Amino acid sequence: MIPGAHMPHFEHHVFVCVNKRPPGHPKGCCADKGSEELREFFKAEIARHGLKGRVRINAAGCLDQCLRGPTVVIYSEGTWYQVKTKEDAAEIIERHILQGEVVERLRMKD
Repeated sequence: MIPGAHMPHFEHHVFVCVNKRPPGHPKGCCADKGSEELREFFKAEIARHGLKGRVRINAAGCLDQCLRGPTVVIYSEGTWYQVKTKEDAAEIIERHILQGEVVERLRMKD
């Protein structure tokens, strides 16, 4: 660690799978299901809520859930979500990020 530097701390770290596979791949890919647009929506909404610097939105490579994707995982909780629409993303921001409540209807089940 660099002397005098401090480690950034995020209240939530949100990873959105934007993995791309070749057309016709049997597992599909999150990018083909709109995950890149969902990531941009998450970023814009986090900024709109004034949470930039407290909540980090990152692109992720394959999270190995492409059949159920688009896949979003939120750490430090380790909560995995299937997010199909901007409305789903908005609900996750409102309920999970702002209120600390897992959105059960979108949570990926084991």
